[in-house]
Amino acid sequence: MRQVADLHCDVLSKMLRDDKVTLGPPNDGKLDVTLGRLRQGGIGLQVFAMWVPDELAKTPETLLRAAELFWSKVLTCEGMRLVRKPADVESVLSGTDPGLTGALLSLEGVNALQGQWWALRLLHRLGLRLLGPTWNHANWACDGVGEPRGGGLTKAGRQLVAECEKLGILIDVSHLSDRGFWDLADAASRPFFASHSNSRRLCDNPRNLTDDQIRALIAVDGLVGLTFVPYFVTVPGPATIDDVLRQVEHVCGLGGERHIAFGSDFDGIEVHVQGLSHPGEYPALAEALIRRYPEAWVKGWLSGNVRRFLTTNLRE
Repeated sequence: MRQVADLHCDVLSKMLRDDKVTLGPPNDGKLDVTLGRLRQGGIGLQVFAMWVPDELAKTPETLLRAAELFWSKVLTCEGMRLVRKPADVESVLSGTDPGLTGALLSLEGVNALQGQWWALRLLHRLGLRLLGPTWNHANWACDGVGEPRGGGLTKAGRQLVAECEKLGILIDVSHLSDRGFWDLADAASRPFFASHSNSRRLCDNPRNLTDDQIRALIAVDGLVGLTFVPYFVTVPGPATIDDVLRQVEHVCGLGGERHIAFGSDFDGIEVHVQGLSHPGEYPALAEALIRRYPEAWVKGWLSGNVRRFLTTNLRE
């Protein structure tokens, strides 16, 4: 079975809402991402995002609760391995132990940090290695794609970039406004990436990336994590695996074959691409890809490009 790396799921948000939710039985009906489905899909690395739902307090304490859930309910599962440095990435994506799944902690939206650098440093100690400055709306650091004024990074947002680079936390541009994207590109001295965004040329949604943004990600040796959110894949109507392949083809056409990855957004969506409703169905995507593209390219898209990006850019 081919190794897979997935750059985004929202399991921790569901756990924040309901502390009885776990990756194992009997929660198959509550989660897209379960331990069994991770094994079924050959997931060697899964990124778990901390996103604070609107009904919960946007405070550092809520983020620490999410991080505690990551440690107590994810990392305690059989075969789960914490990923926070290059050697960890190699251990879970080398293919030598298919029974392992790496778990990597990310933050989606810095609202709850409230500009408190001690909280960022503490979360880093707890495993935080990836950070998206916003989730659609405006906050103290930047504007998201849903903010009508379309602002970029604030002064504090530029400091956030500097603090993350000092700690070795990689910046995720998914959800950033267009101006925020270019402000980040200007401020960053290290490669950045998109965890779960598609091509805006193929699907005209502000959450997707323009061709110029995709080229910018390629230029910094970043990643374009294509997502399975149906309304970011195609409009109108149901999305299929063939529609996902069209997204792949478009990024390849821009010179991005060494930069494609996948970020499903499982457990963050209510509807799914047909045939891609949970991580156990990744093999169907892999088979569709291998019928059209060279094996080496497909291995890169499924995990190789993520492996290279993280081993190059994470710190010991």
